[in-house]
Amino acid sequence: MSSFEPRIVAFLCNWCSYAGADLAGTSRIKYPPNVRTIRVMCSGRINPMFIVNALQEGADGVLISGCHPGDCHYSKGNYYARRRYQVMKNILEYIGIHPDRVRMSWVSAGEGQKFADVINEVIEGIKALGPAEEIRRR
Repeated sequence: MSSFEPRIVAFLCNWCSYAGADLAGTSRIKYPPNVRTIRVMCSGRINPMFIVNALQEGADGVLISGCHPGDCHYSKGNYYARRRYQVMKNILEYIGIHPDRVRMSWVSAGEGQKFADVINEVIEGIKALGPAEEIRRR
């Protein structure tokens, strides 16, 4: 059994997902400490190069999380993020990075338990893929 603990970078929407992470913390909901969060104003503002850069700089996986579709503080930002995410997965596969290293989820401010569940799912998925050494060597 491997002692591999993946490093996850999570880009979280300020209005929903970051607040959901905060709720998980204030509610003392337990989840692994493998995640480093980056608060962004909207998931629609995440440049795909942020994701590639995170993987190149040592992350084993990336989570993008925003408001539920239809609930975006900026009207359509999460729709842009969802579209960009689908294109990004194709690009990652093309350049030889397993597309499952990047995940997207919708977590609202009142879903602290869901945030913890998503983190656990992401970590288990990345553990199954193993370390992302091939990315860092590029």
